[in-house]
Amino acid sequence: MSEEVKEITVEELKKKIDSGDPIFLLDVREEFEYQISNLEGALIPLGKLPDRIGEIEDKSADEVIVMCRSGARSAKAVQLLQSKGFKNVKNLAGGINQWAREIDKSMPVY
Repeated sequence: MSEEVKEITVEELKKKIDSGDPIFLLDVREEFEYQISNLEGALIPLGKLPDRIGEIEDKSADEVIVMCRSGARSAKAVQLLQSKGFKNVKNLAGGINQWAREIDKSMPVY
């Protein structure tokens, strides 16, 4: 049985960023999507994450916030990371587009 995917709202993430909370942002979109808009997180596309998980194993005890365009791919990534021992992983509800709609309206929604 898979673990529950915890979510974080864009408002909650903004508070964490503004207060300097130690978080690790993981963007699981494709490179071309990252070029459109991003929060400067680490980019590992979902399809490559199983092979590249070693690059972020040192973050397994940190709070990891995973994002994609709308939240579906990042939810899959959260489940994968949980299955690999990551303890504090959250999906950005609504993804980067929700961030663009509610937090940074200068960012393109696509």
